Amino acid sequence: MRELFSPCILCGHRCKVNRISGDHGICKAGNTVKVASYTVHHGEEPYISGFQGSGTIFFSCCNLYCPFCQNHEISHGNKGEAVTPEKLADMMLELQRKGAHNINLVTPTHYMPGILEALSIAYENKLDVPLVYNTNGYDSIELLRLLEGVIDIYMPDMKYFDKSTAKKFSNADNYPEAAMEGIREMYRQVGNLKVNEDDVAYKGLLVRHLVLPGNVEDSKKVIEFLSGISKDLVVSIMSQYSPQYKACEHPEINRKLTKEEYWEVIRKVQESGLQDYLIQEMDSSEVYLPDFDKDEPFK
Repeated sequence: MRELFSPCILCGHRCKVNRISGDHGICKAGNTVKVASYTVHHGEEPYISGFQGSGTIFFSCCNLYCPFCQNHEISHGNKGEAVTPEKLADMMLELQRKGAHNINLVTPTHYMPGILEALSIAYENKLDVPLVYNTNGYDSIELLRLLEGVIDIYMPDMKYFDKSTAKKFSNADNYPEAAMEGIREMYRQVGNLKVNEDDVAYKGLLVRHLVLPGNVEDSKKVIEFLSGISKDLVVSIMSQYSPQYKACEHPEINRKLTKEEYWEVIRKVQESGLQDYLIQEMDSSEVYLPDFDKDEPFK
């Protein structure tokens, strides 16, 4: 793993800085893992949060600079505390003791060498819950191949299909290519999502897509791609967009998503043949399985 760290090619930018010597890449991360917070979280998708919560660890910094980021203090502001592998392992074990269904690594890409060191210590101390790789989808294929057999559940974003949109909003015109290659690799490793008798996931792939205002056609292309992987792929279609942080610098996304835009994407999901997808109420962070008797737009 360390060979991907210096020069660094952990993510799609492949900026090739010497992270071992302390240089900072585009993500602004150095050679020490930084954690912003960790907690038992009940706000993830129901297959992940279950009834006891997901043991989430939020890592500082990010390799994308989305102007609408809801966690910009962490991702762009570099808020967090440097931790040793031993300290990070203790966090994982504490979350397990609190009853978390899994250990949920949020935005881990740029810290994976250090995270793997921590995992080795945690496993020696009886960590035995599934490991969730919660990523923005901008991972290098080399990194993902090295994670085979380590990650139980992959939970990537698929933000954009169009290169110009990815360039405009995340300064990563190769994002679609990297995300599609990465999602195919994740699916090869773990397949469709598998759940236990309590409907809590223990292995597999769950893909998230946030619908942006004015970008319905791009969202439809994302759905087409995902449905081509497997009709049984679990996809979470999120409506929670709001114009935060620097969204005001982009007039086309400086507004809330409309109900009409969101349901147009959901109808595309239906037409695609995807069998298992999750939706959100507008202006809510709750993600749930659709109730066809309740939700008018499905009729």
